Amino acid sequence: MANSPQSKKRARQNARRLEVNKARRSRIRTFLRKVEEAIDSGDKDAATAALKAAQPELMRGVSKGIYHKNTASRKISRLAARVKAIA
Repeated sequence: MANSPQSKKRARQNARRLEVNKARRSRIRTFLRKVEEAIDSGDKDAATAALKAAQPELMRGVSKGIYHKNTASRKISRLAARVKAIA
């Protein structure tokens, strides 16, 4: 349990950041899910549009410290390859 004033404040800050980061992560996952659904439906135009919308969202997650840069780049790269492969 936090005892010193500094550790109590730290605990409050951590709780607040947890909520913010959880919301951001959820938002990013929603964008990624839209891309996945468009790919599964086979609609190339929708998949391309969804990917274009998801890319800045993922990179915003990187700048906010939710994802590592390489992780986000890998996700974008793999999704782009799958969108490109749609006949």
